[in-house]
Amino acid sequence: MTRQATMTSDNSSERNAFDAAVVSVRAGASAERAARELYDTLTEDERLNLLDGDVYYWSGRLDIVRHGYNIKPYVMGAIDRLGIPGIRFVDGPRGCVAGNGTAFPVSMARGATWDTELEEQVGHAIGEEVREQGGNLFGGVCINLPRHPAWGRVQETYSDQPVLLGQMGAAITRGVKSNAIACAKHFACNSMENARFKVDVTVDEATFHEVYAPHFKRTIEAGAQAVMTAYNSVNGEYCGQNSWLIDQTLRRDWGFTGIAVSDFVWGLRDVAKSVKAGLDIEEPFHQQRYTKLRAAMERGEADWSDVRAAGERILATQLRFYAQRAAAEPHGTMANAEHVALARTVAERAAVLLKNDGVAAGDNAAVSALPLRPGADLKRVAVFGRIADKPNTGDEGSSKVRAPYVVTPLQGLREIYGDDVVGYRAAEAPVVAAKRATRADAAIVVVGYTANDEGEYLKSVVSPDMLPLLPEPVTDEQKEAKAGCQAFMKEGMSTFGSDAEGGDRHSLRLLDEDVELIRAVSAANPRTIVVVVAAGAVLMDEWINEPAAVLLGWYSGMEGGHALADILAGNVDPSGRLPYSIPASEEDLPPFDSDATAATYDRWYGQRLIQHRGSKALFPLGYGLSYQAYGIEESRLLDLDRSHQTAIMQVSVRNEGDCDGRHVVQVYGTLLEGERAGERELLGFASAQVPAHSTTQVKVALDLSAIGRWNNETRTLALPQGTMRIEASSYWGDPDASTMEVEL
Repeated sequence: MTRQATMTSDNSSERNAFDAAVVSVRAGASAERAARELYDTLTEDERLNLLDGDVYYWSGRLDIVRHGYNIKPYVMGAIDRLGIPGIRFVDGPRGCVAGNGTAFPVSMARGATWDTELEEQVGHAIGEEVREQGGNLFGGVCINLPRHPAWGRVQETYSDQPVLLGQMGAAITRGVKSNAIACAKHFACNSMENARFKVDVTVDEATFHEVYAPHFKRTIEAGAQAVMTAYNSVNGEYCGQNSWLIDQTLRRDWGFTGIAVSDFVWGLRDVAKSVKAGLDIEEPFHQQRYTKLRAAMERGEADWSDVRAAGERILATQLRFYAQRAAAEPHGTMANAEHVALARTVAERAAVLLKNDGVAAGDNAAVSALPLRPGADLKRVAVFGRIADKPNTGDEGSSKVRAPYVVTPLQGLREIYGDDVVGYRAAEAPVVAAKRATRADAAIVVVGYTANDEGEYLKSVVSPDMLPLLPEPVTDEQKEAKAGCQAFMKEGMSTFGSDAEGGDRHSLRLLDEDVELIRAVSAANPRTIVVVVAAGAVLMDEWINEPAAVLLGWYSGMEGGHALADILAGNVDPSGRLPYSIPASEEDLPPFDSDATAATYDRWYGQRLIQHRGSKALFPLGYGLSYQAYGIEESRLLDLDRSHQTAIMQVSVRNEGDCDGRHVVQVYGTLLEGERAGERELLGFASAQVPAHSTTQVKVALDLSAIGRWNNETRTLALPQGTMRIEASSYWGDPDASTMEVEL
């Protein structure tokens, strides 16, 4: 049995019911009580309409096929009769997907800034654009922890460190929430792309709460009022109907009062289970709940009390949001000058300088390969690489932002050095490239990946067991919509209308042609600078010793080319730091099978696994060079609150360079006794501006729960007793760190 569409009322007092409830909540009334009273006025059909999208599945899918994904907000649960706006979803996290918004650098690049204030500004800008497009929920607070850098969607998250993930997720949430509901995703243990619809992740409760959940909790505490569940299953149950994740963890353990929503189309497999587990909305269309929920209730598999609980949460979340929403309506914010300038600043702060060796200069004096300052001595710069002049802001899936333009690396370089100085050929054999490199004062090689190599998996993923989840059309209009979609699918195109494949990376190394180009150009020109475009870690051991300089440039957004040129020219001091470690070989990575049906998530991945194996990273967590020379001089513990598991550390940072710059202070903790003695964990960080030849005092907030142990009886993280060494560092394992010991 299906349900009828809601009708528009001619009664103005009814149409103002939601607005009146908002005014009441703004004045101090309980959002829960106001939601309960509003819910009581709904018909049965309206109550069910709250629980999914407002457009029939095949019609919505056909609109995507014809016009594109999320061109406008997806509306779920709007009830015009009472003025209830419903949830109006706009995707992310690169920016506002609807309309033509600002394409910021991908989240992993923003994680490399280690700058929460900057990320809050990004969140505010995105929130304005989402609201201007008619959205009220931003589905782009992506904080999944990537266990392995081959994960296709690693670009959508910030780091593999729970503390950094949580702080950045909290920052974008604070920025977004004055204009849109912040939605954290994908809950939980989602870090495999090709197998995301079928893999069952096994994780014990302690590991889950210590490693894979803290960043979600931190983001919720910062004000995220929506959580999107993942496609995969955890411990044998799909996330969209997993009561341990939704009811126990989110609501009972963490006190979450917002809404739990499914991932799109395939986000749940059993309508009754999903409702009883506490999943509030099936996104984004009329689909399984629309066609199956009434029958399931008639069979006693779910009841109206479950529907009511979800409906009241949906209404209360909207009431809370509109009661605190910023008064001013954004206008003219889409990729405006302010937001574009912010995107450029983020790209500048995100780039990580991994290597900067000296090269011979006049009179045989050695100078660093970078900066490469424009001037009379720089007559010819040779640029190489198949992607040097390619707009390359990330994958082609649900996170794609339709920016009005993209500045490529080549465009940025030509703008700063001049067309007559910068030479480029799109495709040339390594031997030809080497000849051209010998005639240049410097060579810049741009290598890395595109949407074909990593990203959301865009090829067909529908297996026979998933087909019954799609509704069978009844009306002629519905049948025509399905036929239109099927014709499109037969052409082999993806849902997003892209020819790119995406998915998990097949290799963590650069393409053979990129490596050959690096080697040929480096051998021909001693001042060779390699720019790597990627999101997750790239194995570099086979070629890292050959070029003079290496810069991790990321998928750097619409202004990335300008930012890259400013960094190479020395107009901007590189201040990005690795948000993960780069291992020396595949042996220091956890297992990864992109076609797995089962996986176990333990604690051993990233920098922790490298340390556990007794290996050494090629570049450790938090590593990055600058044109200035920074040092940690001393540190003091100002406050230690054991009950709240927090502390404040004051760190003195010295800049010995001739120019002002930024440095990232990282604080690590190591237990000196007990089960995990010797394991170094990130506790906190701060990005700070440090003037030339000056010392700056930086305060760093520490989250001691990062070394906490899960207590199943109290269902909280508890601090272990014993001695902890605290290091104020420039990167993981910094030998020049300022060190102290404290008793917990």
